[in-house]
Amino acid sequence: MSTETAASAAKKVTHNEELKTAIPTLAGNVAATMSDPVADRFSDDDTQFLKFHGIYQQDDRDLRKAGKKYMFMIRGRIPGGVLAPDGYLTYDRLATEYGNNTLRITSRQSFQFHGVVMKGLGPLMKRINEAMMDTLAACGDVNRNVMAPAAPVTSTLALRVNDDARRVSEALLPKTKAYHSIWVEGVQLNLEDESNKSFVDPLYGATYLPRKFKIAFAIAPVNDVDLLTNDLGFTAITDADGNLEGYNLTAGGGLGRSHGNTMTFPRLADLIGFFKPEQLISIARAVLTIHRDFGDRTDRKHARLKYVIEEKGVAWFRGELEQRTGFKFDPAREAVFTKQGDPFGWHRQADGRLFLCLFVLTGRIKDTDGYRLKSALRATVEKFRMEVRLTPSQNIILANIPADQKDAVTALLAEHGVPVENQGTVIRRASMACPALPTCGLSLAESERYLPGLIDRIEAILGEIGMRDEEIVIRMTGCPNGCARPYAAELGFVGKAPGRYQVWVGGNESSTRLNRVYRETMKDTEMDAELRALFDRWKSTRIGGERFGDWAARIVWPELQATAAP
Repeated sequence: MSTETAASAAKKVTHNEELKTAIPTLAGNVAATMSDPVADRFSDDDTQFLKFHGIYQQDDRDLRKAGKKYMFMIRGRIPGGVLAPDGYLTYDRLATEYGNNTLRITSRQSFQFHGVVMKGLGPLMKRINEAMMDTLAACGDVNRNVMAPAAPVTSTLALRVNDDARRVSEALLPKTKAYHSIWVEGVQLNLEDESNKSFVDPLYGATYLPRKFKIAFAIAPVNDVDLLTNDLGFTAITDADGNLEGYNLTAGGGLGRSHGNTMTFPRLADLIGFFKPEQLISIARAVLTIHRDFGDRTDRKHARLKYVIEEKGVAWFRGELEQRTGFKFDPAREAVFTKQGDPFGWHRQADGRLFLCLFVLTGRIKDTDGYRLKSALRATVEKFRMEVRLTPSQNIILANIPADQKDAVTALLAEHGVPVENQGTVIRRASMACPALPTCGLSLAESERYLPGLIDRIEAILGEIGMRDEEIVIRMTGCPNGCARPYAAELGFVGKAPGRYQVWVGGNESSTRLNRVYRETMKDTEMDAELRALFDRWKSTRIGGERFGDWAARIVWPELQATAAP
């Protein structure tokens, strides 16, 4: 036994690993608890199993002083964020009937229900599955929702890439029968049955992955999926006629970290090489099994593939991958990303039809006074039966609309106060936030409820110095886990405590460069003065039309380096 292996073996595995070993079907006692008419929550152990089924147990932190009020967040598995009309309408109805009457678009092109209580959990899950959709592996120590470009919508290349994303998603699903037993049949799996006790998933093994695993597909030059922040990435490479020739493979990206823990850090993926499309599934499986076999099972904060590659090296990873797949990678082909973000407004598809991209503030689809977005989308999808696409920036695309319906769609949306032009300011459209308080148990500070007001203040400052129309990619999270990808933003805010944020600067427009810490802690009361001073310097020392992130990397980073402790 090597020294490294012996040291690892000497460490105790995490409690999550013990749970998976004890109940490899991931069934827990979930169905039995739901059948209890007085139960309002699951045990702490079962909450870990619930994640594999796409469910998080939460409580309303605004109401904790009066006692915990348990509820659930449910996340769909929607590869590439593509929904048929009936699929979207199912989500809309269930959000009204069982949730808090909102739909939350995730930064991985999925939907989340919030505010579901115990008595509604089973019926909601059953109806999702009856509509031929599911939530399996939307969370947990497995491959999560696979991302793909939301636009262009109908080019031959885009359709092929989205189809490949769906194929990878299906190929990496766990095979446990617990999901169907609990949520479709409503039956508690017999944990004492020998076949259940000895179950071994054919891909994931008996204990699945050490932590979550994320995959994205991209089509250069648009990096709308923030490709390099994923464990595994595929960049489409075309021939002279625009047909898919193969993919560049990237691996080892990830953003999650912990405050004060220097062993955790955001990391961009490494470029591994090029391969042909027919090798796609075998490569995806092989990369996942490398994480399965070498990921850290003794420390969940150190259990991502990025740490395996960081510590063992890219050459080791490529060799291990080539050994598992049986072929060698070709050198990567040229593919340059120049921007990220969504194409708001009306656009023509390759087939002559139209698509419409609508801005969704912090990804929350809801009705408010004068702006009834949830009702508008329901009425529009019901009447015109268009495809719905969720974007990685938490916006929504209505696709495959006949050109002669453009005016009618615009008018119906306008009746609900939803414009198709001038959809928010340039900075607001480039922003993202995680849900944070009051639902997320990990949140240290506000995010979704705080960011819109902060953007108001930022826009006021920029207006006063004559820079209101300058785009800055701004992202905020309530904790350092990075769900809204703040470490790839030009200006990132990461919650540390109520009203206090760590501030990061220097990401770029193409999301191919991570930012760096500018202020370890900035209080809400300090924001205006600190940001005004920063923006004043940007205006006075920028070169030409230099973006904020590029300016910060050129000017602020060297200053931070010079003042850093040895």
